[in-house]
Amino acid sequence: MDFSLRELECFVAVAEELSFTRAAKRLHLAQPPLSRHIKNLEEKLGLELFQRSRREVFLTSGGQAFLGEARGILLQVRRAGETARRAAEGETNKLEVGFVSAVLSPELVKVFSRFRERHPHVRLNLHDRLPVEQMVALELGTLDLGFVGVSPERCPGKIALTSWRDEPLMAFLPLDHDLAGEERINVEDLADEPFIMISSEAAPSFSSMVYQICREAGFRPRVVQEARRAQAVAAMTVAGSGVAILPASLDRITGNGVQVWKGREMGRMTHVVAHPVEKSAVMKWFLELM
Repeated sequence: MDFSLRELECFVAVAEELSFTRAAKRLHLAQPPLSRHIKNLEEKLGLELFQRSRREVFLTSGGQAFLGEARGILLQVRRAGETARRAAEGETNKLEVGFVSAVLSPELVKVFSRFRERHPHVRLNLHDRLPVEQMVALELGTLDLGFVGVSPERCPGKIALTSWRDEPLMAFLPLDHDLAGEERINVEDLADEPFIMISSEAAPSFSSMVYQICREAGFRPRVVQEARRAQAVAAMTVAGSGVAILPASLDRITGNGVQVWKGREMGRMTHVVAHPVEKSAVMKWFLELM
């Protein structure tokens, strides 16, 4: 129903004062426009809200029922305005951050700790989610920041990407593999090996990057198994299921990574954090610290 907030404010003031004169004074409004607002509201609702006499004003039964709802609407609008003001001024009291557990390095943990120390009034809520899940949540506004790993292949216009860390990639081999004792190997050395991959549904950008690395080395990886998490892929290589190309940081977990070269160093994986183009003050604080 198309009624204005001013009409609701006028109605609530008259209902609480039970006087058009006192309500007009309270709202710093002349009495004729106040009366017009009440009349317009009654016409829109199709009922009388007040019974009037020369000396007294009473709420009708319909007016009494409407009063509670009108107060609730005005309170909700005030709360929404206060939330927007606080967000614009950097007073938002929480930050929803998504991350892939594979990127939860000591450096990132230190960033989280320092942010909490510097901004104790901001509640930092962390969510372990796959890259594709984070991007959906960012579009919906249920996440403020997302540590999504490699730059997504598809990035909505309202989402921006900020690079925050580089790291090399490694070949993860079964512990009894012939190449496991080498300090460095070439990508070409993996051409005939069974591969374990992070699924393209879970991390499409990282999956595409690994396929591209193999293509540049002259072969297509023979994928025998997939997993949704990088840690699971690394664990499968330890178990002897196959080889994988993964971020070097996972070597801290499984200890079976071997540096990969392709005549020269293969390159480094660039991690990005995704966030809205229009950043709140709290988001800016976090990104500056990072």
